[in-house]
Amino acid sequence: MSATRYTYLGPEGTFTEAALRTLPEAATRELVPMLSVPAALDAVRNGEAAAALVPIENSVEGGVTATLDELASGQPLMIYREVVLPIAFALLVRPGTKLSGVKTVTGHPVAQPQVRNWLRDHLPDAHWESAASNADGARLVQEGRYDAAFAGEFAAATYGLEPLVTDIHDAENAETRFVLVGRPARPAAPTGADKTSVVIWLGDDHPGALLELLQEFAVRGVNLMLIQSRPTGAGIGNYCFAVDAEGHISDRRVGEALMGLKRICPKVRFLGSYPRAGVSPEDVRPLRKGTTDEEFLAASDWLARCQDGRG
Repeated sequence: MSATRYTYLGPEGTFTEAALRTLPEAATRELVPMLSVPAALDAVRNGEAAAALVPIENSVEGGVTATLDELASGQPLMIYREVVLPIAFALLVRPGTKLSGVKTVTGHPVAQPQVRNWLRDHLPDAHWESAASNADGARLVQEGRYDAAFAGEFAAATYGLEPLVTDIHDAENAETRFVLVGRPARPAAPTGADKTSVVIWLGDDHPGALLELLQEFAVRGVNLMLIQSRPTGAGIGNYCFAVDAEGHISDRRVGEALMGLKRICPKVRFLGSYPRAGVSPEDVRPLRKGTTDEEFLAASDWLARCQDGRG
């Protein structure tokens, strides 16, 4: 395995590359762009790279399905950290292009809902076609296949383009969350501001089946930060659920919730416990009564004393 190589959703000039370069270790790694999320993650699975950075969630569009599906299937991988990056687009064009000359535009499918209103107001007659990534859209503009691309302003120099309009976004404070993914290993020690990700498969479909899963978290005081259903491919109505929960697998409330899920679900895939981006322990809400590690330990000790006749 190449311990010095990181892959990411490319080509060069993507928001994913920009997010990866915010990590301190990126300065000492070989950063290799890949054409798709599956390709970036497969490079980790087959030992060509130590880790991959891929987008997993957008504050406008929600979960990135390509990443969620890849993490739920195939050889297991683990998330080791996350990066949250503010997102604003620039309209990149070949030098000399005027806004009146833009008849065709391109960008990643996730970008379109984030610039839809701007397009309606400023380029109502322009034809949109999706690209594999925003940077790939910039490359296609460079080659003359489209008039303009929505991408990060930082991608302009890479592809010899000009930012005709900058700071484009329909939603203020739009963000994308990226995750650094590697092969399974022991999770890092808890920081007090952590997140645990799992994929959960339902057993038989019956009234209250999803509620039973959620109760495993709720009764132990574990807050859920994301839950998204994804089809399993086994037919209409068959779903698994990607879940992000506050806390670390070593926290008793989280560990017991995962054990509860394992008892009632046909399959649970642990995707990792890792620090929350931009959150310190002081920012985390206090745990409700009865859900701290000390209280779980006290209850366990009480049960043991009862079993020994000392209750």
